[in-house]
Amino acid sequence: MNPSQKILITGATGFIGQELLQQLIAKKHTDLTALVRSLSEELPSEVAQVLISSNVNWTDAPFPKGVTTLIHLAGRAHVLKEVSSSPLDLYRADNVEFTLDLARRALASGVKRFIFISSIGVNGPSTTNTPFDESSIPAPKADYAISKWEAELGLRNLLKGSDVELVIIRPPLVYAGHAPGNFRRLLKLVAIGLPLPLASVDNRRSMVSLRNLVDFISLCIEHPAAANETFLISDGVDLSTPQIVERLAEGMGKPISLVPMPVGLMRWGARVAGMGGAFEQLCGSLVVDSSKACNLLGWRAPLGADRALIEAGRDFKVTHTKKR
Repeated sequence: MNPSQKILITGATGFIGQELLQQLIAKKHTDLTALVRSLSEELPSEVAQVLISSNVNWTDAPFPKGVTTLIHLAGRAHVLKEVSSSPLDLYRADNVEFTLDLARRALASGVKRFIFISSIGVNGPSTTNTPFDESSIPAPKADYAISKWEAELGLRNLLKGSDVELVIIRPPLVYAGHAPGNFRRLLKLVAIGLPLPLASVDNRRSMVSLRNLVDFISLCIEHPAAANETFLISDGVDLSTPQIVERLAEGMGKPISLVPMPVGLMRWGARVAGMGGAFEQLCGSLVVDSSKACNLLGWRAPLGADRALIEAGRDFKVTHTKKR
């Protein structure tokens, strides 16, 4: 990695950000700065911290000098128990307005490359017969996905014709043993060890392990062919939910029992319980064609999906055991 690169990261204390920093440090990159709303003791000592205001409009805050690459991870993510009456407004404030304000500062400061971590939700919540790829027509449904798509559009318009190279990455579900959200729910279900009514589920899901995603982000920092491109990224192997559960259970060293139940009945029950979206994420299909990343950048996922899922189960068990 080019030691002259000065990298600024938002969301550095988050699930993806912490792993990314560890990988960049391991690759001997020493000029790393995190843009934070409050100083954090969780960040490695090698990482400088620049404090910004807690408001979206932070034009009075200093922008680090000499930044060559900005990796924008921060934003409002999926909220499992939404209480706001206007959640889309909140998503737009964090994921659109802040993103574009950040891009304006980057443009004015001479940043060379802006890497934006978007979401596969921009393409839509599910696939049927055709995988999503970069040519698929965006069809975001959830508020979170809508805000990410609006941010993408805004970034393209703002940076078009400028010297700032825009790289957009749309990952599907990102997983690891300490993953948040619905994947953590799944880990907990597997850890309990009760029979799960998933034997009749015959779906396909593309996911990306945390380690694979940060490896791809790291590649996009410098690869010249990544400039002004959008990438859909995944492990490259699409598994059914029962296969995912079996590998997690193997990592936990636990037997797993999958029992048959009509998928239509489960879908109906989930909708009645207000968990239709969570059900579709678990039992629906979402397949991503990530061949562009492989063909254009020569990227190969360093960690296979089977091994990554087994390690996620193992790591969850170790962490869960320590907390008891």
